[in-house]
Amino acid sequence: METITVHQLKQLQEQGSHVDLIDVRMPTEFREVHAERAQNFPLDSLDPEAITAARNGQSNEPLYVICKSGNRSGKAVEKFLGAGITNVVNVDGGTTAWIEAGLPVVRGKKAVSLERQVRILAGLLVLVGAVLGYFVHPAFNGLSGFIGAGLMFAGITDTCGMGMMLSKMPWNRCGDTGSCPF
Repeated sequence: METITVHQLKQLQEQGSHVDLIDVRMPTEFREVHAERAQNFPLDSLDPEAITAARNGQSNEPLYVICKSGNRSGKAVEKFLGAGITNVVNVDGGTTAWIEAGLPVVRGKKAVSLERQVRILAGLLVLVGAVLGYFVHPAFNGLSGFIGAGLMFAGITDTCGMGMMLSKMPWNRCGDTGSCPF
């Protein structure tokens, strides 16, 4: 997988090179802060063929992919490669590195990150399972065990079912309209 640093990418932009930069984070994350000139195409609904077709004759130029730190953009690059599209470059360090380098960003409304939402919901479900298990019936302890097993699975496989489910919620699906409820 080909990678590029944020400094190298910014240098290409400054030299006048045509740079297509897509950000594969959730719309709420993108709206909060993103690299200048980036377009949002969330990983969970990424369609490599549609993106390539929409590049208006620029498909021979590299497509640069960024996320928060490089993990999701790496998965997106793999999706492109799996679709036979090879001129795709992962931005090393992602938006975090872009911000730390002091490069230009667009800032919008703050939102509760998907990671925090998962921690809040997981903690709530474990607490509810433990309280119901103590006061109502011991079988409710299974809820806490189930959530714990799910968190272990997420850590081992780097795939979070709860995160995928939460990403489909209306408050996480706002676009450029800025119509998110918080």
